[in-house]
Amino acid sequence: MSRPLDGRVALVTGASRGIGAAVARRLGAQGAHVVLVARTVGGLEETDDAVRKAGGGATLVPVDLAEHARLDALGPTLWQRWQHLDYFVAAGAMLGTLGPLGHGDGDEWDRVMAVNLTANWRLIRTLEPLQRRAPAARAMFLTCAACRAELPFWGAYAVSKAGLEQLARTWQAELRRTPVRVLLHDPGPTATALRASAFPGEDPASLPTADAAAAGIVARLLDETAP
Repeated sequence: MSRPLDGRVALVTGASRGIGAAVARRLGAQGAHVVLVARTVGGLEETDDAVRKAGGGATLVPVDLAEHARLDALGPTLWQRWQHLDYFVAAGAMLGTLGPLGHGDGDEWDRVMAVNLTANWRLIRTLEPLQRRAPAARAMFLTCAACRAELPFWGAYAVSKAGLEQLARTWQAELRRTPVRVLLHDPGPTATALRASAFPGEDPASLPTADAAAAGIVARLLDETAP
């Protein structure tokens, strides 16, 4: 029996846990072959098992998003196998230490920027030729309200997400005459490990689950009328 995404290829970063893993499971269940990108091998294997249990297929790419040279190789590797990429979901992110900007650690600042911002620029460079080959490709970057509010102590995370939003808008402007659509999506407060790090006293049971967030993400990703 055919499924709506049979023959489609998706790449999801942050796919070892949380929202990224949930998005991968949902795309796989609809027939897409999902390229799972994250640095935690054990988590990737768990997501792989879940995707296959749902009847989908997956390829594991264990890589740290800060290893930019390895990200550059993704496009040519995927081209050899599929020659196109239908969906790109950038769910991987790093919170960093919350605190006053003047007290921040320089190495940690650089790493947050490398993971949340520069990695996505490198992925844009290597994946754009593949997305241009797909008939109706979508790229989605997960963002956060922290980058649009005057919140103290959110430092590198908020700055990196603000940069990510502008990166996505710039790319969309460049692709306006192509079938590729670039989307920004804020899933809102969600019960994830990153959220727990930022709000350690919060009851995760009071928040929507990662799977609930993923349902909204996939629905928007597949909506051909989404702006």
